[in-house]
Amino acid sequence: MFRSPVGFGRAVACGIAVVVACCGSTASAQEWAKKMFTVTSHNFGTVAKGAKTEYRFVFRNIYKEDLHVVGVRTSCGCTSPEITRHDLKTHETGEVVAKFNTRTFLGQHGATLTVTFDKPFHAEIQLRVAGNIRGDVTFEPPFVDLGNVDLGAGAERQVRVTRVGSAAWDISDVRSANPSFEVSLSKPTRTPSQTSYDLTMRLKPESPAGYVKGQLILITTDPRATQIPMDVEGRVVAAVTVSPQLLSMGAVKCGGTITKNVVVRANRDFCITGVACEDGCLTCEPRTTPAKVHILPVTFQAGNAAGRVEQQLRISTDLGEGAVPNVTVQAEVEAAAAAAAAEQSVSVR
Repeated sequence: MFRSPVGFGRAVACGIAVVVACCGSTASAQEWAKKMFTVTSHNFGTVAKGAKTEYRFVFRNIYKEDLHVVGVRTSCGCTSPEITRHDLKTHETGEVVAKFNTRTFLGQHGATLTVTFDKPFHAEIQLRVAGNIRGDVTFEPPFVDLGNVDLGAGAERQVRVTRVGSAAWDISDVRSANPSFEVSLSKPTRTPSQTSYDLTMRLKPESPAGYVKGQLILITTDPRATQIPMDVEGRVVAAVTVSPQLLSMGAVKCGGTITKNVVVRANRDFCITGVACEDGCLTCEPRTTPAKVHILPVTFQAGNAAGRVEQQLRISTDLGEGAVPNVTVQAEVEAAAAAAAAEQSVSVR
């Protein structure tokens, strides 16, 4: 059973059903699954031995039907894949995490990751990764692990970079696209058999709250591999956190309502005094009993106009103005006729 993708008419859904039912082409039958991925291949480039090296293929359920991922398999032991979420409703996202096994493999390697779906109907999609693992360059620890950092505190971590070999080798620069990163290098320590640097990575105190994910790019004098990436991970934790910060209400009929929970946490007791949005379509009851955790039922009231709705939910507390990050709320308001049509499914044989 299959229904039309969000943002497409029933004609598109019927077209997909006809292709699957009549054409008999495996490649055509997989197109609905491929459309959920914006990227289907990734090259890690040249990476250090033992370095933490992974890539996340993000996919989004753009269909009205619930989605289920059976699993993922790999064609090569050089890459270990995993699925972050197996069940997704409309607009929800999941990830296929491809982990390059840099501790046990050396040299140029690649893998095909086959992701299998069985809902709304069966399909497989192939993702490809490749990279070159250098055996003469190592990081200790294998990546910059910031852990949890309090908002406004900043953080500093060190990684020792070692290159084994007697030939001349230098790190001439370290670059990053993240303006919150600052990096400094020690002078190299050289022996007849190796060269080492102590790399210091600082997360600036003004870094915003949220997940930190990025890379440092080591620029070297080695003409065979002038760039070597180093992963950076961590989380900047605000005094108050909200989960989820992207709240998907799903499909709602014109004039209908739907309620979903938002969890608000702080490191001390607090009260929720109210919520606000631009047009008043989001409401909830205040929480006047102090607590460190509040489960907040947020109700969306759909208007009479069909279409996609996105609102910023502002949560007020007794902790001060702006203490709580805004929540982005999304919903798909369906016209009465469209809602009735959506109750019917198109059989796929």
